[in-house]
Amino acid sequence: MQSILPTQNLPLVRRLEAVGFRAWPAASVQYDGSWQIRLTGGHPSKRLNCLVALDPSDSRDIAIRVEKAARKFESYGRPVIFRETPLAPRPLVEMLAAEGWERFEEVIVKTLDLSQLELPDTLDHLPSHDVGRFVDACLRLESDDPVMKPALAEILTAIKPPTGLFLMEEPNDGPVAATLCVQDNDLAGIMLLAVAEECRGRGIGLEILSSALRWARMRGARTAWLQVVADNTAALALYDKLGFQEAYRYCYWRKEPKP
Repeated sequence: MQSILPTQNLPLVRRLEAVGFRAWPAASVQYDGSWQIRLTGGHPSKRLNCLVALDPSDSRDIAIRVEKAARKFESYGRPVIFRETPLAPRPLVEMLAAEGWERFEEVIVKTLDLSQLELPDTLDHLPSHDVGRFVDACLRLESDDPVMKPALAEILTAIKPPTGLFLMEEPNDGPVAATLCVQDNDLAGIMLLAVAEECRGRGIGLEILSSALRWARMRGARTAWLQVVADNTAALALYDKLGFQEAYRYCYWRKEPKP
């Protein structure tokens, strides 16, 4: 895992972090200075349940503030997780390492200039307005527990910027691919991309992603962005094919390793 080092383009990091919060909204957001405590009781997503610091200089009373945040997580029945981005104060990261916290799951944030993008000649798909159907498809494609349907539907309906719910289905097999695109002024975030395991390698991911990017560009988006786990080689190959470039990385810290 690479070190998450401060980047010179911190304004870009701040902007992408802000649109990311709007595109994947937590049920509860509290601030302690520039530290954001994000909690969502009904969904286990780490992005919805984490402590994230948004100012490299905000490192006062870090031990007290981490303990305070941990109590809030405990009240939700969740272990405290810290999300380290280039905006994280170095003393905070050093304290977590010194106290034996475990660093895990590196994620790459990538961007793409839509104004210069030549999209492949694939079949176009229009976004769906059926949230329930889209949620059912996502749960099936990602092999998630169906009991997560109300929580995921609540997250999707809480997104305030315009959303494109893209879904590909086959008559006999049901959903084969789904993607969620959130257009926030000139930025378009790909928040989800799922392809049925048995359909991978057929260009379906490229087809549905191209539809989402076309939709966002027609609505005025100039830059697309997404987040991908660093060891997801198949997704990285797809995004590299379209020309996505790395903007920054982040990772998570947890107090104790999972059993």
